[in-house]
Amino acid sequence: MKNSIYILLISLFLFNCNTSKKVTSKKDEKLAAVKQNDTIRIANDELEYEIIIIDPGFAAWLVSRAQPEGFYSQQYMENRNRIYVIEWNQRVLQPQRFNPNLYELRIDYEQNIDYGYEVNYKLYNYFIYFQIKYNQRLGPFVPRI
Repeated sequence: MKNSIYILLISLFLFNCNTSKKVTSKKDEKLAAVKQNDTIRIANDELEYEIIIIDPGFAAWLVSRAQPEGFYSQQYMENRNRIYVIEWNQRVLQPQRFNPNLYELRIDYEQNIDYGYEVNYKLYNYFIYFQIKYNQRLGPFVPRI
C-alpha cells in the first residue's frame, strides 16, 4: 500500500503575458522549466512515500531562493519538519480558526521513519516558502531563507 503526503494549495494568480526572453545561463533555463510546471513530486520509492506539492510559485522559489541541497543536515530538517507538521495538522483540525483554504489536508509524517534527505529537504523548504508567502508562523522559529 502506497502512503502519500499531499500538500495542495491552489492560489489564484494572475499570470502576466510576457514575450520570450533569451535564457542566458543553465540556472535561468532550469528556472524557466520549473515555472512551466508548478507541481513538485518528491518520492522515496524504497519506502513507498511521496509528497506532492501543488502551489504556484513554489517550484520557482525552490530553484531560485532556497538554500542549496547540502546546506542543512538531514537531522536539522527532520527536527524542524516534525514541529511544522504538528502545527500544520493542528490547524487542519481547526478550520473555524485557521483558513481551511491554506490547511486543506493532514500531513502523515512519522518521526520514526527515515524519509531520506530529498523528502526532508523539499518538505522543509515548502514550510519556509509557505510561511513567507502566506504570512503564517508554524513554530517558534522565524522563517528565513
